[in-house]
Amino acid sequence: MAKKVMYRGTGRRKSSVARVMLTPGTGKFIINGRKFDDYIPSAATRLDVEQPLEKTDNMKTFDIMVNVYGGGITGQAGAIRHGITRALLVVNTDYRKVLKEAGLITRDSRVKERKKPGLRKARRAPQFSKR
Repeated sequence: MAKKVMYRGTGRRKSSVARVMLTPGTGKFIINGRKFDDYIPSAATRLDVEQPLEKTDNMKTFDIMVNVYGGGITGQAGAIRHGITRALLVVNTDYRKVLKEAGLITRDSRVKERKKPGLRKARRAPQFSKR
């Protein structure tokens, strides 16, 4: 029996973490046991997630299984995109140049700023009243 090949990548964005597994296949995309279109309803966000596959011409080359948790839909989508990018780098290191130019390799390090004492949010002060 032939050994099944699997490429893994871990992606992170805000407070989301995505574990991505690429296996040679026909382009099936499953996120947390649900179809890609069901899990991410926004078409713009779906295009964002598929960007690394588009740049490397691998849209129908791999079946993608994702386990993602933490954060909201946008943060999870960013984590999935980062995970796919890392997995593609394991597949073929020649993809690095294309993915680097598109800015997909670097993790988006922006996270929510902590709330400060005396303020309503991180920077939002209570409304000033003269009288």
